[in-house]
Amino acid sequence: MVGQVEVSRVGIRDGLSVDLAVQMEHPGDYDFRPSLHFEHTTLSVRSLTDGSTLVEVPLDQEQINAMLADRAVTLRIKFSVTGMHGRLNIIHPIIADGKAKKLANANWKTKLPVDIA
Repeated sequence: MVGQVEVSRVGIRDGLSVDLAVQMEHPGDYDFRPSLHFEHTTLSVRSLTDGSTLVEVPLDQEQINAMLADRAVTLRIKFSVTGMHGRLNIIHPIIADGKAKKLANANWKTKLPVDIA
């Protein structure tokens, strides 16, 4: 289950691009199915599972024009898991190269169509 979703960046590359940081509750959670909805000047990321709004992003006119040009948004998502990712209090060095162990983060990139109201 999705715990928390934050927007880290909204920009224009080849179209509108939104970077999200998604915090999952458990390592076995795979229930992140986003959909995009646009109304007035707000882009909403909603869950297809239960229909709840995960996060809303206000857009300026330039970003709206970029989104309306291809009616899609590129989502770049960085996943983390509650209790597994974050600041390490005790660092266990790898003797061979002298660096600390670090847990891998999953990243995901997709282009989704926008439902315009």
